[in-house]
Amino acid sequence: MKKNLYIIGALALSVLTTSCKDDFLDTKPSQQLSPEQIKTAAETDPSLLKGFMAGIYSNMYNTGTGGTTGHDDFGQKGYDIYTDMLSSDMVLAGTNYGWYTTLARYQATTNYTLNDAYQPWRYYYQIIFSANTLIEILGGNDAVQEEVDRQYVMGQAKAMRAYGYFYLANLYAKGYGTGSEAILPIYTDTTVPAQPLSTSAQVYEQIIKDLEEAITLLDGFERGAKNEINQSVAKGLLVYALSARGTTEDLQRVVTLTDEIITSGEYAMLTPNQVVAQFDADGKITNRESAGFNDVASPSWMWGVDLTLDINLDLVSWWGQVDLFTYSYAWAGDPKVIDASLYNAIPSDDYRKGQFYEPYDLMPINKFYAPDRVKGGQRNVVTDYVYMRIEEMVLLNAEANARLGNDAEAKAMLAMLMEQRRREVAGSEATTGADAYEDYLATLSGDALLDEVFLQTRIELWGEGKTYLALKRLKKSITRGENHLFLAGQTFGWEDDEMTFPIPQAELLNNPALYQ
Repeated sequence: MKKNLYIIGALALSVLTTSCKDDFLDTKPSQQLSPEQIKTAAETDPSLLKGFMAGIYSNMYNTGTGGTTGHDDFGQKGYDIYTDMLSSDMVLAGTNYGWYTTLARYQATTNYTLNDAYQPWRYYYQIIFSANTLIEILGGNDAVQEEVDRQYVMGQAKAMRAYGYFYLANLYAKGYGTGSEAILPIYTDTTVPAQPLSTSAQVYEQIIKDLEEAITLLDGFERGAKNEINQSVAKGLLVYALSARGTTEDLQRVVTLTDEIITSGEYAMLTPNQVVAQFDADGKITNRESAGFNDVASPSWMWGVDLTLDINLDLVSWWGQVDLFTYSYAWAGDPKVIDASLYNAIPSDDYRKGQFYEPYDLMPINKFYAPDRVKGGQRNVVTDYVYMRIEEMVLLNAEANARLGNDAEAKAMLAMLMEQRRREVAGSEATTGADAYEDYLATLSGDALLDEVFLQTRIELWGEGKTYLALKRLKKSITRGENHLFLAGQTFGWEDDEMTFPIPQAELLNNPALYQ
């Protein structure tokens, strides 16, 4: 594996060649800069460190970062589709082109020889390798950064390393955080030989240690764009890790951290006008520019990327796979739609039900759409990617409180979200606002309340790659709705083999230390 990581880690390094000064490139005319060259050059030009960090972030949206030329290989949003299909909330409703068929059939999670089982492994370890390289350029894991800009870069690098391990721990392991089961090799520098599997407890200790240090290092950091990790995003990543490990102390910290993020004033939940496409009497969209899911400027987005023409994305992208209004697979015959049972569970007076269009087999055309709304129209993708938004923190706060038995606090947080999602219905006595849910939420407690939090998570975050994480940390099962092409009506639980990728064959062959 280590040899492979050096090869694919060069992708992040090669990005730096566009960030360096011309005169430096003239004297060092090579396609790539070595870490030693960057370390030396950064002493006089600190911007090189930021350039390296930008290269790491670019792996999250560039194509081929999982080591393939496949049209499902385009960074984090590609794996959001992976996990949405594994959770069964996203249905592959057509197979004209074949992408994601192994996910929808649960073949990729039960056959270690398939490339779909290897692709996320390569992607996340590439992120880890690149982060380790940058950390070494900065002096190593324990180096104290005297300059504030170097401190901020170190914080971002450690947060990205934790991000990589967190997703690997979810995708390739069943247990969470406190167990002795061996799950993943840990690499915290680029010089160690191939490593054996570390335990679940050790992996989560590393994730949480990195994120705690990142939060400290990022204190005061004002990012230039939302694709960078600032302190609130690092806190959000820590919230996910602590929620997954799930000890009582962890959950208490989740409540504290999410309260800090929610009350910081940095972000605002999407309004009803932003959460679903709105149309006038003539059928013309009225909120084209204020939609909540296609623009990084959305006030609820904590972490995302502004996609531009220079990035050069087309149908090989998340929008290309999901959006009817992009020149895409969704438009051309492989639509991705909501599970029918989940759709039926959304109340008729919930704005979010309108995100899915029944005449188009429940496609999400009123949640995710290129602003021009021309079928197959967006050829060069400039519609943005979301990685994390404030509603996730609201739901994770409610979840942690429910798991701790703090029912009143969980209900109050849940109502804060739900009041923004309910509309008045003609002839109904229902009203908008938190009061509309008081009677309903008053009937819930214990497991029933936690089930409601899980349902609201599935509805609110459909298509954003988060249901799978909730399903595994809450140890849930989901029964596939009738509109699935494969395995309709069957139930799959968090502990079933179908829900977790096996360690890929290539890793087993290339890492003889794996089971030492």
